[in-house]
Amino acid sequence: MQRIHIIGGGLAGFTAAITAAESGALVTVHEAHHTLGGRARTAEGPYRTNDGPHALYRRGPHWTWLAQRGLLGPTATVPLRQAGKIRFRLGGALRRTPPLALLRLTRRRAEHAPVDTDFRTWATAQVGEEGARTAAHFAAVALYHHDPGSLSAAFVQERLRRAAALPPEARYPVGGWAQVIDRMAARAWNLSVRIETATRIDPSALDGLARSGPVVVATSLDAARGLLRDPTLTWDSGRTALIDLALRTRRGDAFAVSDLDAPGWTERFSAQDRTLAPAGRQLVQGQIPVAPGESKATGVARAEDLLDLGFPGWRDRVEWRREALATGRTGAVDRPGTTWRDRLTIDRGNGIYLAGDQVAAPGLLSEVSFNSGMEAAVLALGASEQSLPTGRPLDLKRS
Repeated sequence: MQRIHIIGGGLAGFTAAITAAESGALVTVHEAHHTLGGRARTAEGPYRTNDGPHALYRRGPHWTWLAQRGLLGPTATVPLRQAGKIRFRLGGALRRTPPLALLRLTRRRAEHAPVDTDFRTWATAQVGEEGARTAAHFAAVALYHHDPGSLSAAFVQERLRRAAALPPEARYPVGGWAQVIDRMAARAWNLSVRIETATRIDPSALDGLARSGPVVVATSLDAARGLLRDPTLTWDSGRTALIDLALRTRRGDAFAVSDLDAPGWTERFSAQDRTLAPAGRQLVQGQIPVAPGESKATGVARAEDLLDLGFPGWRDRVEWRREALATGRTGAVDRPGTTWRDRLTIDRGNGIYLAGDQVAAPGLLSEVSFNSGMEAAVLALGASEQSLPTGRPLDLKRS
């Protein structure tokens, strides 16, 4: 049987590795960094910040898959007393409740929103121009995009409904995303998957791997474009200015501030998971989508405006601070007239398969990585099966 090679040790890569290994395949994971996780890494040290999205959505496909294998681990939800500390900026002022028009729009089913019309146009017809604008900005919490209103109405509405669902869908892996990746890596190891870290694959090495068996490229799209020497591997995504803060605890701080004047928000993640920061400290993150050509400094300044409203005196309480400009933050975004089916195909031909959050797979944020990792593994298994001697069919019963 041919060995399946997986390039990238993040969520998509380990989903593919476990899926293939559970079906009896020989699998090797090649990770360029010394640590596993990709964008699901969690920083070491007293302040455990995530580089990627912080939440798993309970109705997502990977929730059941992880839970069935004992890989989910403990998760946290927003405590009821913290839910009462969610604030909204509208017209430059802080308020406790969102506009009624926004609440009305969250009740519209996603399938009622058209694919070929932008969200701003469709939502304006439903709740008026102001309601459409605030809803688009609120949806940025699940889009990471500087102009959500310009995207497909169906695409945005699905994410708006899931982000605003009650009870909340979002669950937070206790200890950060790295805990989930560590459990997935242990599961892969127990299935005899080879895991090679600090192993950077270049195009010539990829050619050698492809001659020995199917290859799943589970990297960022930018990395895949260079690795496969294919300039057509592009798809729209978002970029954000990211600010992480460790603050001395203050009793009256908001839990989260959602900006309805522009896309962006800040959130106190240690409120639901106390393991992320030492006692007496709280970990706050702001994510501000920025347009092409806008600087990190512009986004950070907007984040500081939200902090001024929701975390009075925060500048005098800072214990630690980190800033970054994150690209490809959204995964794939769908413009009017497109759906996930129009994105880059997983099967690239010649035994090469693409997985990640910007390819042709359904879902929200990390769910796209999971679904594409599963699909890439199934396709790779099929290609590997063809190499088996007659009379030795591949056992797919556990896949």
